[in-house]
Amino acid sequence: MKFRRQSREEVSLNLTPLIDVVFLLLIFFMVSTTFTKETQLAIDLPEASGEQSASVEKTQVEITISREGNYAVNGQSLVNSGLDTLKNALAKVSEGDSNLPLTITADAKTPYQSVVTAMDAAGQLGFANLSMTTRKPVESEQ
Repeated sequence: MKFRRQSREEVSLNLTPLIDVVFLLLIFFMVSTTFTKETQLAIDLPEASGEQSASVEKTQVEITISREGNYAVNGQSLVNSGLDTLKNALAKVSEGDSNLPLTITADAKTPYQSVVTAMDAAGQLGFANLSMTTRKPVESEQ
């Protein structure tokens, strides 16, 4: 009896669908990943002549106002420039303690209304220790 040998089929793995799935996963993770970028306001301080204040306390509240009128409270940018948003941020940072010193740092080109709004928010919350930051004038050499 002669038995016929069965021919063996070559087993192969098709890599095309695997590569497609890997590329789809790569694209999904690239699109869905959020990249956090710390934003800081660029401030060009106005100039003033005077002596520097000697008393600097560790716990204080600082409002920074950019050239465009955007606010940041203790380095955290606010979502909008509204009075209520600024008041809520001040209340949260100060935890209701209106005796903390409050410093307003505004760019030299900041609209006056933005500074007045910051002062109004501080006044409505009862902050009394208010100071404005400036820099010394640059002495030009002649």
